[in-house]
Amino acid sequence: MQHPELFTTSQFFQPSLLSMVTPPELGASPFAGWNMVDIFAGIGGIRHAFDALGADCVFSSEWDKHAQMTYKANYGDLPHGDITQIEAADIPKMELLLAGFPCQPFSQAGHKKGFDDTRGTLFFDLCRIIAHHRPKVLLLENVKGFKGHDKGRTFAVVKQSLQNLGYCVYAQVLNAKDFGVPQNRERIYIVAFEGFVPFDFPHPPKTPTRVGMILEDTVDDKYTISDRLWAGHQRRKQEHRAKGNGFGYALFDADAPYTSTISARYYKDGSEILIAQEGKNPRKLTPREAARLQGFPDDFIIPVSDVQAYKQFGNSVAVPVIRAIAQQIALSVRGTAL
Repeated sequence: MQHPELFTTSQFFQPSLLSMVTPPELGASPFAGWNMVDIFAGIGGIRHAFDALGADCVFSSEWDKHAQMTYKANYGDLPHGDITQIEAADIPKMELLLAGFPCQPFSQAGHKKGFDDTRGTLFFDLCRIIAHHRPKVLLLENVKGFKGHDKGRTFAVVKQSLQNLGYCVYAQVLNAKDFGVPQNRERIYIVAFEGFVPFDFPHPPKTPTRVGMILEDTVDDKYTISDRLWAGHQRRKQEHRAKGNGFGYALFDADAPYTSTISARYYKDGSEILIAQEGKNPRKLTPREAARLQGFPDDFIIPVSDVQAYKQFGNSVAVPVIRAIAQQIALSVRGTAL
């Protein structure tokens, strides 16, 4: 019997999570000969997509030691640490700058100083690297709410800062579930070119998805939540319902089209994505399932504890979305001969 809170449908099926194919006009390696740097790299989700298209990563930076471990296990190089302590001149020249940068408010509200207005924030460190090296293309990623953060001022300052540095800026919110990943995950992507370059974000293919496509066949009982935790989830759900809001756990089965957004806090109780089990309490995703939910292939190495893995995949990007954007960038670059 299905639980009344179960999100389910049986009409969706997608056999391959990474089914996107590089357009033949781009060739197998459209970024061959291009150097890229990976800032605020996390576990390399943005890099992963560009690696597959031929770009060569010459520098990466990530301060979290556990994320560094995962990054090194998969890419062979250990990211440098705190980017605020690294001189721009010590970073190799690049054509591509990639960054899933943190969202921070800027302190000088209303002054509209652009680049100077970012001082004291981590975005300033991106600006000084960009100003020094003048990469041809930038790809930045942030949470959906970034565009409205601080009443829209944070995004406005970021855009103006890049324009002041001579970049043509494009931004759009895209949802992972529209790119073959069974996860409702909206993120804002900012693409910027040195000088004017026409660019269109990828048209979402809206490939049908199904949660079952990322689920493992055999799962250890340790991922089944305890009676106490399950009772607590249900109690809080009832309390929220009584207050007239929809907060609480979210339960899915294999036939659901997609899950809710996995976050870095998933390790705490798994409440945002619980998987229904016949005759048992629901369970959390396994780390491998969390990786698949972000579009990482099964050969992606997970060398850390479950807690750290959940944090890392919750903080990561949906790789197929990045790959689609990367292909569009390659088409624009080819058309403009950057």
